[in-house]
Amino acid sequence: MDMPTSQRGRDLIEGARPFARKPGLLARLVAPGFGKILDRIDTALVSGTIHATLPDGNTRTLGGRAEGFECAVELRSWNALVRLASNGSVGWYQAWETGEWWSPDPVPLFALFMQHAARLGDTARAKGPFRHGLKLAHLFNRNTHEGAQKNISAHYDLGNDFYAAWLDPTMSYSSALDVRDDGLEAAQRRKWDALASRLGDPASLLEIGCGWGALADFFASRGSDVTAISLSDEQLSWARARHSAAVDFRKQDYRDTAGRYDAIVSVEMVEALGREYWPTFMDCIARNLKPGGRAAIQYISMRDELFDEYAKSADFIQAYVFPGGLLIRTSEFRRLAEERGLAWQDQADFALDYAETLRIWRERFDHAEQAGELPPGFDVRFCNLWRYYLMYCEGGFRGGGIDVHQVTLVKEGEGK
Repeated sequence: MDMPTSQRGRDLIEGARPFARKPGLLARLVAPGFGKILDRIDTALVSGTIHATLPDGNTRTLGGRAEGFECAVELRSWNALVRLASNGSVGWYQAWETGEWWSPDPVPLFALFMQHAARLGDTARAKGPFRHGLKLAHLFNRNTHEGAQKNISAHYDLGNDFYAAWLDPTMSYSSALDVRDDGLEAAQRRKWDALASRLGDPASLLEIGCGWGALADFFASRGSDVTAISLSDEQLSWARARHSAAVDFRKQDYRDTAGRYDAIVSVEMVEALGREYWPTFMDCIARNLKPGGRAAIQYISMRDELFDEYAKSADFIQAYVFPGGLLIRTSEFRRLAEERGLAWQDQADFALDYAETLRIWRERFDHAEQAGELPPGFDVRFCNLWRYYLMYCEGGFRGGGIDVHQVTLVKEGEGK
């Protein structure tokens, strides 16, 4: 079951329209002088180097004080800095899309910006009326029952043939673990083993956000009675057609679950919810686990000291890729779990594995595009957006501002 080609990617592109802002007179008044913006970036970089070519043909080196990420950037229009200074990461993408800046490899640039986010302050963040405008646009993507269906469809219902062109054969769309030379599929399976080791051999298991179904099938092959839920029609169609009939694949919102399970697993689903729904998610875990039951959660976080500024507005990912989403603040997420009698145990962090997973996805995506193996209907604009998204996220993980984790939650109480 695949989307008509005339629809490919349109919902994401059109959905970002409220976030688009052209650099106008107000932006120029709000933004400091171009030289001052470059000075601030230069001062913030305690390591790493940006070799910049300016619109007038001059060159300038930013940073260069200590070894670190190194990148080349060609500023083709001063408008790029106006967009960055007024509209943050959303504006920086819009400048990329319109050709106002270019780099042969933006990943180290994104890593540098993330690594020095605290020192950069608001230099590369949306501010003033632009920040409020982004926040307001993001509010329209709230994950109510209806909104969640719309947001999930915009991203995950791009078509199974699209994702199959560049994901590994398991169709795993989340970080692998311990990425080695034996390939991405093997690293994805190591992730499954790590999740399974947290849960033991549960008789009954609920998967919240089952993707294309491979993890649910894996647990079913180990003897668990598995219920797996998703809101994506595309993913469920694939899962039901290709995986064990013993798995109960359901189109269901996590808020509507009412079972009693020995174990729960959820991989990179909570980032799609938005902060106001974190308590609801933890209620779901507590409600559906039997006493003594265990949940294995894989999630993506924003570094604690960066979270407040991040959450005040909307970034490129929220505007263009995952409408309604928000990365997790680990301290707050843990508090919500423990308030509901869910003990937080054995947290493991593996950001660089996600960076490598994203690098491999981008290589596979580039190969599929160049070889003409992407399905029809995705135009150049969409492909450039998707490539930028993969590079942006890779840089974030390499820069240390975002991380990926596995954690075990154990419901207090005796027996199962």
